[in-house]
Amino acid sequence: MEVRALVPTGYGLNCDYETDYSLNLAGARSYRVHINEIIKGEGERADLKNYHIIAFGGGFSWGDDHGAGVILACKLRFNLWERLMEFVYSGGLIIGICNGFQALVNLGLLPAIDMNYGERRVAIIGNDHGNFIDTWVNLRINPDSPCVFTRGISQIELCVRHGEGKFYAKESDIERLFENNQVVMQYADRDGAPANGRWPENPNGSLKDIAGICDPTGRIFGLMPHPEAYNHFTNHPDWTRRYDMFKRKNIKEIKRMGEGVNIFKNAVDYIKSSK
Repeated sequence: MEVRALVPTGYGLNCDYETDYSLNLAGARSYRVHINEIIKGEGERADLKNYHIIAFGGGFSWGDDHGAGVILACKLRFNLWERLMEFVYSGGLIIGICNGFQALVNLGLLPAIDMNYGERRVAIIGNDHGNFIDTWVNLRINPDSPCVFTRGISQIELCVRHGEGKFYAKESDIERLFENNQVVMQYADRDGAPANGRWPENPNGSLKDIAGICDPTGRIFGLMPHPEAYNHFTNHPDWTRRYDMFKRKNIKEIKRMGEGVNIFKNAVDYIKSSK
């Protein structure tokens, strides 16, 4: 079957090409559609019913002038909320990356504790060091999480690039997230051990090293790191060293696809297996 993915574009959502490319690599047929066209809802490209996956990518929607992801969340709430909820209840998958994650928590699609969509319970706030950060991080994946996107992945290295990436919530809500296994990924050291808030392993000061969460169904996933930015092995800053190591070991079959694509491939495989 053909798995169709929607990547909203426009007004500073500037990771749309990489996200679209990664989804296509993962086996989906992806469409970049301007947010205004989606809101207008006219035509096949704008109808959410024609898609299985929606990917809200990274960037700086509306320049983050009123806070990261705030205006995007407002546009979605007042123009697309009913259609989005229909999409969710029909079994669709949603991923929010960086700015997309910020929008999903502002919108209340995450964390949806007790399946209460629309209630804002967590926030993504300014990095502890007060600066924009662009670096690579190690991530440990919760094997007990229901998250569709991370199945079979125990550890992954991805890049982060944000000024507001600190995950923050009340202690009681964070406890609920861990109890429900809704904490999908955490910042870690190179061996996969918890960062325990240490910089630079935890790049932004996120409480409990939280880098990504899902809703109770595992079908809505938000994360600050960028899987779409690791779509080819040459995206990694150490690729030349690794490539030389492969040649020295006479390894001729080099995996060209970046590890970040696996997150999208999991989504595509889930849709194929559930239909």
